[in-house]
Amino acid sequence: MTEDAVRAAFPELDAIEDPDLRAGVVDAWATAMAENGVSDLASVPWLPPTQRELSLDGEYLVDHVRDVAAGAIGLAETLLDRRGDALAIDTDVLVAGALVHDVSKLAEFDGMDDTAVYDLLGHPYYGVHVVARSGLPVELAHIVLSHTSRTAVEPATIEAEIIRRVDEVAASAIRWRATDDLRTV
Repeated sequence: MTEDAVRAAFPELDAIEDPDLRAGVVDAWATAMAENGVSDLASVPWLPPTQRELSLDGEYLVDHVRDVAAGAIGLAETLLDRRGDALAIDTDVLVAGALVHDVSKLAEFDGMDDTAVYDLLGHPYYGVHVVARSGLPVELAHIVLSHTSRTAVEPATIEAEIIRRVDEVAASAIRWRATDDLRTV
């Protein structure tokens, strides 16, 4: 079952306390998998070779999403420890946002070829559509939309800012495998 595959791919789902929010994240991934003919989530590349300037074989979407979730949780814990009550972070929204931030990648590529979603909409507009259709709150759609510089939408919440920064670092860690100077990519 697709939902079981999503749960197996993302054990971080257990960190989401709200059962409806957790179920919505699972539904978003299950819907994207079904609509795009993805049966093995773990085999989806982070970015197919046709879209890469660098050779990054062996980098997968699930690993990247899990890196972002772990990094976001770690950064939030540090900020809460150091800033206490002065900073309110909704950890359910943070973890859910980290887990859905790249759900659009399933529609952007058909195997190793880019699709019209990639060419005409780009990342992450389809993700906003999937998040909204799954009944997830607008805060998650905002995280999806603002997590990348491919849109003009800047993070408006601390959760969105954390996801954006952690995603940038996680992507840089992937690109670091192919270069020793990130200014060249």
